[in-house]
Amino acid sequence: MNDRLPTPTAPAPDILRCAYMEIVVTDLAASRAFYVDVLDLIVTEEDENAVYLRSFEEFIHHNLVLRKGPVAAVAAFSYRVRSPQELDNAVAFYEELGCRVERRPEGFTKGIGDSVRVEDPLGFPYEFFYDVEHVERLAWRYDLYTPGALVRLDHFNQVTPDVPRAVAYMEDLGFRVTEDIQDEEGTVYAAWMRRKPTVHDTAMTGGDGPRMHHIAFATHEKHNIIAICDKLGALRRSDAIERGPGRHGVSNAFYLYLRDPDGHRIEIYTQDYYTGDPDNPVVTWDVHDNQRRDWWGNPVVPSWYTEASTVLDLDGSPQPLVARTDDSEMAVTIGADGFSYTRPDEPAEALPSWKQGEYKLGHQL
Repeated sequence: MNDRLPTPTAPAPDILRCAYMEIVVTDLAASRAFYVDVLDLIVTEEDENAVYLRSFEEFIHHNLVLRKGPVAAVAAFSYRVRSPQELDNAVAFYEELGCRVERRPEGFTKGIGDSVRVEDPLGFPYEFFYDVEHVERLAWRYDLYTPGALVRLDHFNQVTPDVPRAVAYMEDLGFRVTEDIQDEEGTVYAAWMRRKPTVHDTAMTGGDGPRMHHIAFATHEKHNIIAICDKLGALRRSDAIERGPGRHGVSNAFYLYLRDPDGHRIEIYTQDYYTGDPDNPVVTWDVHDNQRRDWWGNPVVPSWYTEASTVLDLDGSPQPLVARTDDSEMAVTIGADGFSYTRPDEPAEALPSWKQGEYKLGHQL
């Protein structure tokens, strides 16, 4: 693949940060119970068809919209831009790329004003907005905090077949790469890109796409993530834990992956690092490094590589998938192939058998 998209002559919209995601859920009550009663997100507003949720430190109307619908999917990856004028830039930028563009002065969701939604060149539903309803920032409401309080929306993660093509397009959109995973031949398996000065606002993961891999919320500290695990266990909801808790090599963050009642993946994330300097160095990981995905060398469960959420076009129809033709990360790192390593100067067989190829008892394919 790797057929780079043309760079528009129109300036890209000046994106501040990832701001919210709109997901479609099939059982609104069950999803509300998960995100509100279990994960303790704050309800800003709700009706019979949607629930608008935010994290403790947020002052805009919402970070997550749960919208009732027939098929579980993602309706929008939404970014806030620096000024209202940036919406004109978004329209021009995407029209030049030949993308479908829709603008609504009244907004697409409650609490958000003038907005532009596009079907981007990778097939994802992207939204850009500035005007927003302010709500109470609950950072000082320690009487409301729970042990696993989610304080910020941190990032999105997207599945796309051609990562270099996606990276080039996102760089045209103003994003900068902070980390990636490659092999000796230069195949790129994933890349992390940012607008705010953290490791990422979104990442591109190689696979059949377009699909949504996960949305991530941040806690203040890693003990908050452990508290979420304990709460899920106490509620007999441990089956919602897909992977972790653990420490990533990529991003250096402490993590936990959960699945909501529809299977949408949520990461709970904390303690990555500052990336805001113009000469911030890009970190490239070897796809065979046993510690890139989990710093402790724990294996990645196969579902984490293979399963992701459907994304919708602007009419609400599922986007068709394009198959990845480059090697898959799972194929080259899982299985008793001995390719993975902890110390690159040692032969693969130096790993104990239960570590080779991220293959461990209980994690067989």
